[in-house]
Amino acid sequence: MAHILPSQPIASLTDYLAGGGGTALSRCTELGRQGVISLIRASGLRGRGGAGFPTGIKWAGLASAEGKRKFAVCNAAEGEPGTFKDRAIIRRNPYQVVEGLAAAAFVIDAEIAFIGIKQKFNETARLEAAATELSAAGLLGDLTITFAYGPDDYLFGEEKGLLEVIEGKEPLPRLYPPYVQGLFEESDAQPQPALVNNVETLANVTHIIGKGSEWFRGLGTAESPGTIVCTVGGDTVVDAVAEVELGTSLNEILQTVGGGMTSGRDPRMILNGVSNSPLTGAELDTPVSFEGMKKAGSGLGSAGFTFLDDTACPVQVAAAASAFLYRGSCGQCPSCKLGTEAMTEHFTALSLGAASTEAIEEIWAWTQRITDSNRCGLAAGQQGMAAGAMERFPEDLTQHMTGAPCTGRAVSITTIADWDEVAGRFQYSQPVLRDEPGG
Repeated sequence: MAHILPSQPIASLTDYLAGGGGTALSRCTELGRQGVISLIRASGLRGRGGAGFPTGIKWAGLASAEGKRKFAVCNAAEGEPGTFKDRAIIRRNPYQVVEGLAAAAFVIDAEIAFIGIKQKFNETARLEAAATELSAAGLLGDLTITFAYGPDDYLFGEEKGLLEVIEGKEPLPRLYPPYVQGLFEESDAQPQPALVNNVETLANVTHIIGKGSEWFRGLGTAESPGTIVCTVGGDTVVDAVAEVELGTSLNEILQTVGGGMTSGRDPRMILNGVSNSPLTGAELDTPVSFEGMKKAGSGLGSAGFTFLDDTACPVQVAAAASAFLYRGSCGQCPSCKLGTEAMTEHFTALSLGAASTEAIEEIWAWTQRITDSNRCGLAAGQQGMAAGAMERFPEDLTQHMTGAPCTGRAVSITTIADWDEVAGRFQYSQPVLRDEPGG
């Protein structure tokens, strides 16, 4: 079933070609631009960067957009806590990602493409080598691919912040999306729109072009065709990344990918990054699909699942998640920066048994206004996480209002720095339990 996350890394271009790779651009030429768009639309592929927007519709919009020139961009700046899927894909088969980017460039008639990736990622060299090899072999046509190396900022992974980095600036999200304000535009000139796709999305594109839309729709569900690359960690027997069919239950992913819980207990809290409502252990039957997670009141996001047992305190987890988002907020939108700061303060005070009687009401009030006039989705992530934690764990909030110190285990919320596949363990970036708001 796995097609974008092979069991063993594709070591060279020779191996990739021997396995049937290297044909995406020639197939695109046969189909023509509209033919490729029709194929991707028929497949039902939805973006794997978090939003789940239909890829074919996105490509059709950029293909028909007017502009002096256009750019195709691969977003490889992965940074959601609990997520390692894009780097796992690059490790195993970077060629499919580059070919998918070449297909995107072909469709919108772009001669230049960019790959935005964090400077610190160990996988950068593999991706660079794949692009060089494919180009030297003539498998990318006249496409020029340039790498943009960015900082370890959360908002570098946001597409508007990513474009800023490509232009040599800080990752501060713009007002307008890439199809409106693209790259290297001048105020008095024509627009230069950009098409931005995630690593996993582009890897899927390559296989859909080679195998067809019906093949892709034979996997997953009607609303969520295909597979998803999940990251599984927390209190699981192993930390792992695996490709599963969309529609697979959370419990099956916990058991088959994570090996179950180390404690022998059932999970009490399940995080999907920090930008979605957490789920409870009673929701293990939830299908991992766009519609399944939405029905559960959460979101599929980047499918980075952290399973926590009942020794972890949901209030402390909410405080740590809020702190991560507060640190990641760029400060351009007051409602976001002030809201994430306030929620961090209130959740932290609750976890310490030192909250005011209005703390819970204040958090609820901020969920209503934190997204006012925001440039990106960070505040919406904070809104979903905070509201979900309060709705699903009300007893914990009430208990912490008594003033008694929390006896639960604190949990760090930070990004994954590396993955030891042999040991089955993630290595994390500098731990951040809580931020000091205002610092």
